[in-house]
Amino acid sequence: MQIAEDREAWTRVIYPRLAVDASDEFRFRRESAAPSGFIDWRSGERLIESARRTLLAGAKFFLGPDRHFVNRHGRFASRYLDEVLMGQTAPGSYIVTAYAPPHAGISLSASGGEVSSLPDVGVTHAREVSRAVVRAVEATVEAVDHYRNSGSLSGFEAGVPRGISYEMTQALLGIAANSDGADIAVEWDSIGPDSHPESVHFEFKGSDAEPLGKAAVRLAEDKSSRMVTMIGRVHLLAKKDVGSPGVFGVEALTSGPARKVRVRLADDEDYHEAIRAHEEDLALQVSGKLEKEGNLSWLYSATVIRTLGHVDEYQRSRPVRNVSAGQINLFDDGPSQASSIPQQSSGPPQGSVVDG
Repeated sequence: MQIAEDREAWTRVIYPRLAVDASDEFRFRRESAAPSGFIDWRSGERLIESARRTLLAGAKFFLGPDRHFVNRHGRFASRYLDEVLMGQTAPGSYIVTAYAPPHAGISLSASGGEVSSLPDVGVTHAREVSRAVVRAVEATVEAVDHYRNSGSLSGFEAGVPRGISYEMTQALLGIAANSDGADIAVEWDSIGPDSHPESVHFEFKGSDAEPLGKAAVRLAEDKSSRMVTMIGRVHLLAKKDVGSPGVFGVEALTSGPARKVRVRLADDEDYHEAIRAHEEDLALQVSGKLEKEGNLSWLYSATVIRTLGHVDEYQRSRPVRNVSAGQINLFDDGPSQASSIPQQSSGPPQGSVVDG
């Protein structure tokens, strides 16, 4: 009788749990000024993308810790994600729900499809991968708390063996940035391959974006080469091969070693952020190994740290330097700093190009 009277509870809470097999439940919530259960479209897209990246980063950690996975363990993480279902948003703030069946077998082999005929040989349960996701999120949250108290990023460095990585800090950055509050909650299904752990709950503030962004830059650094970080406007997008990370051009909005660079990404996941920044005219923060080829500057093995505000905010804040006739502008990088990015060059070959 009560279910019949409360159709909302049935359709959003009870029925989804009955319609799927036993599942561990991840809820990614973000406060929204929109009416209950709604969110502006762009923020909703970013929340779903951040939830996906959180699961992928934790799944990569399951196979072993690393500061920056790039594409390592990507196939295994994708096989884990293939077993996860996405549920509807719940009432109240905007919530994205992921259902991970604890008994699902995830192949440990590189091929993904060749699973041994012997039970549990070359296979792990999804529950174990889900627990690795939680451990990695927990370690990152503790590092954020350490930063709040000390102002130091050492907690992120020390937490790498526990699952902190560039990928995880970037995923959680997407959840916390520009939010009025967000959280991740995990409820474990009582029917699992082992005794189910206690439910967990992690909270984030908008101010957490600062340490997460700084940690992402630190974890993406390659100590063996000259790494630079710059903020700029995406003005070119190119992708030659299907599934490749793609290449894009960035025009600096702040002072730095080059006015314009081409960016070759280390991880194809980051290409989506470059597209979004181009479409919405947002400033993009990128980090990579700076190299010069002819009159072109390149950022190799680059990572997208995060998207920032509208490019106009940075263009207005840039100082205007008046140069009298006959004087040399010492602040102009000139043609030697890649004043233009042609579609044909000595760099990596181009495919379809969108130039802003």
